[in-house]
Amino acid sequence: MSGRTAPSPLPPPPPPVELRSWPDREAMLADRALASGVLVRRLLGGGRLAGFLAWTALLELGWGMVGVLLVALGEEAGDPLTVFVDLLIACLGAGVLVPAVWLTARGVRRDRVVRERLVAWAVLDRHGPTDARLRAPGLSVCWMLLSAVLCGLGLVISFAVPAGTTREDGGYGFVAYGMGAGLILWINGLIGLRKAVTHYRLAVRLRTPVAAPVAAAVTAPPAARSASSEPPRPE
Repeated sequence: MSGRTAPSPLPPPPPPVELRSWPDREAMLADRALASGVLVRRLLGGGRLAGFLAWTALLELGWGMVGVLLVALGEEAGDPLTVFVDLLIACLGAGVLVPAVWLTARGVRRDRVVRERLVAWAVLDRHGPTDARLRAPGLSVCWMLLSAVLCGLGLVISFAVPAGTTREDGGYGFVAYGMGAGLILWINGLIGLRKAVTHYRLAVRLRTPVAAPVAAAVTAPPAARSASSEPPRPE
C-alpha cells in the first residue's frame, strides 16, 4: 500500500443565493475564512511556488537536452556514433519536456479555477482580519520578485545568445537553443507576474467598502410569496 496521500479537494464555491442557509453572519464569515484561507494557500503558498519553479526547471532541462541535438546540427557533420548519442539525448529531453509542458498548462488551468472560487468567497462580505490574511502581501511580493527575475533572465538570454554566437559555437542551432531557453523563462515569468498582479487587484478590491450590506442577502432565506400574489382560487 502506497504511503502517498492524495491532495485534498478544493473547497467548493459558495452556494447560490436561494440555497444559502447560514444561521447568521458569523457562521457565514467562518465558512468564508476557512474556504478562502485554503484557496489562498493553493494559489500562492510555498508548495505552489515550489511546484512552479520545479516545472520551470524541468522545462529548461528538457529543452537543454533537445538543444544538444540542435547545436550538433549547426556544427559540421560528426561521426555516426556522436549523431546517434545526440539523437538519443534529444529523445530523452523530449520525454522530460512534454510532461513539463503538460504540468505547466495544468497548473495554469487549476489556478484559474482556484482564483474564481476565491473571488466568489471574497465578495460575499467584508471582514477586516480575514481580508488582511487573504491579501497575503509577503507571498504576493515573493511571486512578483521571482517572476520578474525569470522574465529578466529570459529577455537577456534571448538577446545575448544570438548577438554573441558565431558559427564555431554552433551557428543557428545554438541560437535556436538559446532563444528557446530564454522564451521558457520569459513565459513562465509572465505567468507568475500575472498571478501576483491579479491577486493584488483582488486585495485592492477587498479594501473598498461594500455598497450595501451583503450579510442580509447572504443569510436571509428566499422571501415567501405574499397572499396577494397567489393566483385566485377556482370557485
